[in-house]
Amino acid sequence: MERECGEIRAVRQWRDRLLALGLPALLLAVLLFSLGVGYYPISPSQLVRAFFSWFGVQGEALPQADVILKLRLARVLSAALIGASLSAAGCVYQGMFRNPLVSPDILGVSSGAGLGASLAILAGAANWGVQLAAFLGGGAAVAACCLISRRSAHSQTLSLVLSGSMVMALCNAGVTAIKYVANPSDVLPQITFWLMGSLTKTDMEALLWSAPPMAAGLAVIFVLRWRINLLTLEEEEARSLGADVGRDRLIFIAASTLLSACAVCLGGLIGWVGLMIPHMARSLAGADYGRLLPVSAGLGAGYLVLMDDLARSLLSVELPLGVVTAIVGAPFFVWLILKRKGG
Repeated sequence: MERECGEIRAVRQWRDRLLALGLPALLLAVLLFSLGVGYYPISPSQLVRAFFSWFGVQGEALPQADVILKLRLARVLSAALIGASLSAAGCVYQGMFRNPLVSPDILGVSSGAGLGASLAILAGAANWGVQLAAFLGGGAAVAACCLISRRSAHSQTLSLVLSGSMVMALCNAGVTAIKYVANPSDVLPQITFWLMGSLTKTDMEALLWSAPPMAAGLAVIFVLRWRINLLTLEEEEARSLGADVGRDRLIFIAASTLLSACAVCLGGLIGWVGLMIPHMARSLAGADYGRLLPVSAGLGAGYLVLMDDLARSLLSVELPLGVVTAIVGAPFFVWLILKRKGG
């Protein structure tokens, strides 16, 4: 028995080392590869020369350097940051609500952000105004869910989920009404394109505006991730182990909401990432959130970068990123339901 336990520990240690070394290397390779993907392909040798020329090592900067550093770098980094944020938020929600079928928009974050952005586009706001309105809309939706759940007689978890469904329905109705009255020649296409999710208009300014709050949300979740293990237990059992369930749940909801809202601000509505990736990470890292959360964030970053590569290279015209993730995510969701039924 002791020998078997020792072998299991050895396998887990080997797996953890492989993930700790292999996942960052794989993510770096994906990022570098994606810098060369697009309508103007750039080979690895051109990529290296472009970087050197940008810093003056090889004289005058090459044209490829402008394509990489002024256009693609912000897009690739944005995709990685959005993927990591949505995956981490989805991982937290699935553990906190003890339901593997929930995603970051369970509290109406995405719907509220979509409503705020649609209002800003209808009012003719600039790009930063649309991002700010999306963030405020997502935050307001979550605040409404929390206020309603506190007045409910049901358990807090159930009340939050039900409140999120109600807020989501109201926000979606608001977006539909805005689309109905929007000018079909210019405003309506902008709203529709934004709601489908895309990184086409992402630039370094938008990335620098969204990156600090997303980094703060990720930092909070990473530092406190071991507490999610307690939140996966029943409330009475978690309290008996010394957890302040109400405080911890509030912290994780706030951090996950910040991540989800900022991700929507930066790239629009991009679904399925927060649902799919935590399941993939769980099959690799196990159920301990000390390991699961970093793996989920790393996989999510690489996954969304690759999905963006497909979006801008699969056809002669660029596909909305949200459409590509939905095409991949919907079959996964069906498989997940059938697997749970069969298990």
